[in-house]
Formats: sequence, structure tokens, C-alpha cells
Amino acid sequence: MPEQHHMIVGPVITEKSSAAYQARKEYAFRVDAVATKPQIRAAIEALFKVTVTDVRTLVVRAKRRTGGLRVARPGRRPAWKKAIVTLKEGDAIPVFEG
Repeated sequence: MPEQHHMIVGPVITEKSSAAYQARKEYAFRVDAVATKPQIRAAIEALFKVTVTDVRTLVVRAKRRTGGLRVARPGRRPAWKKAIVTLKEGDAIPVFEG
């Protein structure tokens, strides 16, 4: 089992995750593939000093990589796990703030 600071790989900052943050205060994180919901909740609460109310997880499928214009390197990008976290009203994580 990974340690808490290794469990959260990093934030997922995309247009879709930014819109979810603006509308519903949901934060998206890339997490370790073997992390469970209680472990993710504990890691977020310990690292950012916030109260987590909901954790949803999903595994993002692997995608085929075709290469570029000069060198065709066929292969695939690995699958990874994403966690969508909802916090208690009034809590915020500064990574996602402007």
C-alpha cells in the first residue's frame, strides 16, 4: 500500500474539471491505481487539511498512440485512475484556485 503523499499523484486540470469545480466544487485528482476510496479520502484530508464529503473513482482507459509526423512509434498510453472529490461547504484546495 502506498503512503498518503504517494497515493495522490497530482491534480487533473482540464476544461471539464475546471467547469466541475466552478459549478459543483468537485476536485479531480490522478491517484495510484490500487488506492481505495477510504484511502483517497484520508490522503486528501491529511494533505490539504479539508473535510471530504464524497469520493468517486473511475479508471481512465488506455488509448492507442499513433506517433508523430517524422517517427511513427505505435504503442499505447497506460490506463490510470481518477478520483473526483467533493468537499464540505466552505473548504477549498488552493491548487485549483485561480
